Amino acid sequence: MNDVLYIGWTPPTPLGIIWVAANETGLVAVSLGDELEIFNAELAAQRPRAQITPDEGRTYLFTSQIAAYLTGERTEFDLPIDWSMMTPFQQKALQATLEIPRGETRTYGEIATLAGSPGAARAVGRAEATNPIPLVIPCHRVLNADGKLHGYSGRGGLETKAWLLKLEQAEI
Repeated sequence: MNDVLYIGWTPPTPLGIIWVAANETGLVAVSLGDELEIFNAELAAQRPRAQITPDEGRTYLFTSQIAAYLTGERTEFDLPIDWSMMTPFQQKALQATLEIPRGETRTYGEIATLAGSPGAARAVGRAEATNPIPLVIPCHRVLNADGKLHGYSGRGGLETKAWLLKLEQAEI
């Protein structure tokens, strides 16, 4: 499929500049503080036939909500998401993750059960690690079975995950 991906960026946030990619369906990707070249290369690898076009107007809805969220001016997102590049299991796991309320956490096992695959905690961990839309799909709210932080693929790793949970006042 030959689609157009519109690229946009936030003003500097507590996590740095956040890059977004969207198409006519919705949000496709979010990158926490990577360089534009890295973000573009990741998008080109995922969607090799897509035309990547900077367009602040078409991405403003996404960048403005993310920036407001990271400064505490907004507590939730109201954004369309394009799920089409995710596997069916990843869609189920990340849709269950999307349902975790702000200020709360779940374990990988709990997400596996909610996604209809009890016992698939490791597969949920992989789905969370490859979440193309961090922040908006709040993979930072997913913890190890012991309730501790475990992995975060966004820039800053566990420090960023802990910061986001503190922003949302989740108990960890």
